[in-house]
Amino acid sequence: QVQLVESGGGLVQAGGSLRLSCAASGGTFSNYAMGWFRQAPGKEREFVAAISWSKDTYYADSVKGRFTISRDNAKNTVYLQMNSLKPEDTAVYYCAAHGTSTMYLRRSPVTGADWGQGTQVTVSS
Repeated sequence: QVQLVESGGGLVQAGGSLRLSCAASGGTFSNYAMGWFRQAPGKEREFVAAISWSKDTYYADSVKGRFTISRDNAKNTVYLQMNSLKPEDTAVYYCAAHGTSTMYLRRSPVTGADWGQGTQVTVSS
């Protein structure tokens, strides 16, 4: 139902930062739970972070303390601020939306979610 478009990916050196954005349209954004996932070549898609309609946040252990998820309901946009990037963070990052709860994003398999097209993040060195 909701359409999602990611942006902000690119090439960055280890230790650097990137900020990803996910713009939503076609739904009532403020009611959606939002999340970020990533998938590296040859690996399964993995959960990165999620944020509820009330801005409760959740993080994978691998990014906790380095990444911050946030949302601006007035702009229908969710963000992922990525600091202290490591080569193992290299992946295609996907935005996801669920109309009920972050619970459906935080456990696998993810069902009932809408997905963006993904944006490539590459960390060198």
